[in-house]
Amino acid sequence: MKKTIALVLVALSLMVLLVPVVFAEEAAAPAAAGNASVKTMAALAAAIAIGIAALGASIGQGMGLKGATEGIARNPGASGKITTTLIIGLAMIESLAIYALLVSLGLLINQKMFF
Repeated sequence: MKKTIALVLVALSLMVLLVPVVFAEEAAAPAAAGNASVKTMAALAAAIAIGIAALGASIGQGMGLKGATEGIARNPGASGKITTTLIIGLAMIESLAIYALLVSLGLLINQKMFF
């Protein structure tokens, strides 16, 4: 599991480092195409933001579910309290992913990607 997380983090950091190189040709284009470059970068930023948010939320939810199932396995009598706390925690973790979605949609709407 740790190797997978490390591999994902390395891939994300390489992508962040190489994005300016890939889009450097667009930056050298005439001023008329400058607006398209900003839209491209906004779309890329939104995609990266929601991807990282989904990754973090899924890891957090998996760890929470793991802890809850272990707690219920050790003490079945406390399953009601554990389940309630688990559902509240999962809802809060998911709200962070939804917040990242709203921020990335705000980036796209700000650049008038939909209009």
